[in-house]
Amino acid sequence: MKKYKCIIFDLDGTMLDTEKMNIIPLQRVVKEELNKDISYEKLLKYMAYTGQKALEDLGVKDIDGAYDKWVKYVNEFEEGAKLYDGFEDVVVSLENEGILCGISSSKTRKQYEIDFHKTGLHKYMKNVVLADDTENHKPHPEPLLKVAENLKVSPKDCMYIGDTISDYKATKAAGMDFGLALWGAIDTTGIKADYEFENPVDILKII
Repeated sequence: MKKYKCIIFDLDGTMLDTEKMNIIPLQRVVKEELNKDISYEKLLKYMAYTGQKALEDLGVKDIDGAYDKWVKYVNEFEEGAKLYDGFEDVVVSLENEGILCGISSSKTRKQYEIDFHKTGLHKYMKNVVLADDTENHKPHPEPLLKVAENLKVSPKDCMYIGDTISDYKATKAAGMDFGLALWGAIDTTGIKADYEFENPVDILKII
């Protein structure tokens, strides 16, 4: 009897290394919109937010215009999203074990297609819930519960793997176990994960 029927993944900072391609363009947008220089380190916390929420928190007035600009700069950035090493093995092994794989991420669908489809792993994902698919976003549990509902799996049979406090709070509110992706986590304060994974392949040790 396997412990989990479904493993749900976050994308940024968990499956995909997108830090630099998001933060450097955000610095540029902040400079243009607010005429401020904010350090790379100070902007890192916004990796856990949806794009609009990050801009709102930063005090940008024209959020839609600034967001469009940010997306444009992200997609022009030479170093695009990269899959963290080992994820091909993880996803293929989960598939072979009959464990369902899903994604719950704050990315827009368009950005998901740009960043994730090139990895070739999207074909293994049985359900994908993105920013456009729910009214509420993490730390609210709705995006995670929607994946479980769509796959007809009980939340207690799911584990969510993410890298932020927002991921952790959403997971616990959804009644799921939480796996912390240490390779992408910037701040682990307040996170009491059920599992801490040093590398993606460590996920395979618990199935």
